[in-house]
Amino acid sequence: MNKEKMHLIWDLPLRIFHWLLVLSIGASWYTSNQDNGLIEYHLWVGYFALGLIVFRILWGFIGTRHSKFINFFPSLKKITAYIQSFKQAEPLHYAGHNPLGSLMVFFMLITIFLQAVSGLFMDDDIFTTGPYSGSISSSLETVFIYIHRNGFNLMLAAIALHICAVVFYERVKKQALISAIITGKKSAKIVNKKDSINHSKIGLAILLSIVVAGFIYWLVVLNAPVIEEYYY
Repeated sequence: MNKEKMHLIWDLPLRIFHWLLVLSIGASWYTSNQDNGLIEYHLWVGYFALGLIVFRILWGFIGTRHSKFINFFPSLKKITAYIQSFKQAEPLHYAGHNPLGSLMVFFMLITIFLQAVSGLFMDDDIFTTGPYSGSISSSLETVFIYIHRNGFNLMLAAIALHICAVVFYERVKKQALISAIITGKKSAKIVNKKDSINHSKIGLAILLSIVVAGFIYWLVVLNAPVIEEYYY
């Protein structure tokens, strides 16, 4: 039996980012319960998630072909053409993200970024105090607190929609999306050799990870303001 030919599409750093983000969201949810005594870990998970998002944003400019934002930005023209292709016997195929998938990528990046950043300003007066709590005006801090308390539900809804879409493409359209984000490879029946990537830019990813880790440390430890409290 001949083994199906596969082409590398998703680089290793992107795949690691994807699964670490999945784990960090799960850990963030689990540690958010203030009754389980893990709220301190919730803060650290949030810092880690913020680092992941910062890495992904930068990787969207310097990463491999299908990781770059410019190559899968969901323009209205692309979205319309893709939706209309559903009526055809053979819908449009994309080596990387399809236009609807691109929308989800940008939506999730923005949502998780806002969730992580807003957490830096959290203060519930009991358990949780972010490193930047009290450093901005009370009105703006109220906005961040509102975003952080309510944004996770929106994020969960988006995740549920994403899972449903993956199941649809796996079962109905017979596209192996899950194995692709694990191995990085897609079938030659769907993508051409010219659409594949030759390497994952691992060295660049490691360097970028170190820079991002340093930035997050600076942000939440070195640069965090010391808010003096006065009691009368």
